[in-house]
Amino acid sequence: MSRKMRGNVWLGAAGLVVNSKGQWLVVRKKYGGLKGLWSIPAGFVEGNETADRAAIREVKEETGIICRLEGMIGFRTGVLNGEISDNMAIFLLTLAKEDQVLIPQLKEISEVAWKSPFELKEDKDVSVMIHEIAEKVIESGFDEIENINPGDQFGYTSYKLFFKK
Repeated sequence: MSRKMRGNVWLGAAGLVVNSKGQWLVVRKKYGGLKGLWSIPAGFVEGNETADRAAIREVKEETGIICRLEGMIGFRTGVLNGEISDNMAIFLLTLAKEDQVLIPQLKEISEVAWKSPFELKEDKDVSVMIHEIAEKVIESGFDEIENINPGDQFGYTSYKLFFKK
């Protein structure tokens, strides 16, 4: 969906998939502000679906992994260049079955992997969101995370993350 078709209020959905070893499913994007960085599978909600279904769809499209919904764990909201409300619902997902094969969608994703929050917290090639979530989970669980700059490449004039504790 093009930027123009989305209008000036955007809704995305992301899926934080955790396996039985406590590892997170991460993807390395080939485009945009997250190019070359580890991030969680995400994309825009389509007109015919709920945000939770979009998160499950995006995980399957980007990684080949089939998941189940556990619940909503966070919400990111920001304003791009003072004119576009950019929002993302973040859901906790679990594997429908444990032994699935990772299959990156090569059009958008260069790599898919399972990594622990500890690995992600120390990795310099992770999205700001992943780094902040990993740090928060390691320290104390989920809650509001303030005063974050996700990177000047996005053009956010306002940015917040909210995570369930």
